[in-house]
Amino acid sequence: MKKRVFVAVNLSESIKKRLKEFRDRYEYLPARWTKESSLHLTLIFIGYVSDEQMLEICRVTREVAAEFKPFFINFKKIILGPPNKSPRMIWVEGEPSQELSALKNNLEEVFLGADTGFDHRENRSFRPHITLARIKIYQWSRLSERPAIEEEFLVQVPVESIEVMASELKRDGAEYTILESCLLGQD
Repeated sequence: MKKRVFVAVNLSESIKKRLKEFRDRYEYLPARWTKESSLHLTLIFIGYVSDEQMLEICRVTREVAAEFKPFFINFKKIILGPPNKSPRMIWVEGEPSQELSALKNNLEEVFLGADTGFDHRENRSFRPHITLARIKIYQWSRLSERPAIEEEFLVQVPVESIEVMASELKRDGAEYTILESCLLGQD
């Protein structure tokens, strides 16, 4: 059976707790909120892969991670996303990061050259963000007054590892499992 796989940066429990506090204030909105335990930043979505491809993804991710030193990502605010479009999500917006972009680009390049099931680069520029909720479009459009969500959320996320994760889609939202945690800078 194939697994739905992606590579992500996970968050500390203290950051997840702060994000849950935000969610608690806006829980009344018509949106499907990401479970607190599932909050993360997706670097690369790969898709459905075989067990052999999954093993190759883990091996390649370990190798790429070893080439990078730990770094930080700065997040600045919670907004409706994507910016300048009809809102589909509520997310935490991050500042561009050279280290994060280099890591993502390196992973994509190596994944494309290996038997990983990954077959495309993203054409749009990478915007680091953490999805807090997916808006239920129909109910949102029927709100008499839609909130303009733009709230400061200053936090520095240490990136000391990246995780290869599996996603199982369930009725109440996706459930994530870490397949392998790959430390940065570890040979």
